[in-house]
Amino acid sequence: MMLTKELYRTSATATGGRDGYARTEDGSLHVWLGTPKALGGRDFGNNPEQLFATGYAACFLSAMKAVVASQKSQFVKVPEDTKVTAEVAIGPLENQGFGLAITLKIEMPNVDKADAEALVTAAHQVCPYSNATRGNVDVQLIVI
Repeated sequence: MMLTKELYRTSATATGGRDGYARTEDGSLHVWLGTPKALGGRDFGNNPEQLFATGYAACFLSAMKAVVASQKSQFVKVPEDTKVTAEVAIGPLENQGFGLAITLKIEMPNVDKADAEALVTAAHQVCPYSNATRGNVDVQLIVI
């Protein structure tokens, strides 16, 4: 997929891999990285899966709001206390290397489940993270 127009660009630089340091170009985010114990590390610092989960959760909730804003009559408003929890798992692939599996759990208090599911399905079609993972990462959507 090619962008039709670039709206924003940023960058981050990591040194030391999973046991190192990463920082955004503007310095607004800087994190010590550490391998989790489950992968043989010391469990110090954040790991790439945590950072991916954070980004996906925030982006998906924004996509839900964008869908409502663009198609007001079709979808219910996103309540202020809506939560998106992204669970990111890493493990070996059958062929070679490692892959991810993602579960997005969406909580929309006081919203009919069918209405919430319709909005979540629409958001999954426009969310940049969903579009980036579609076809190569298993993403499950669960409306709670």
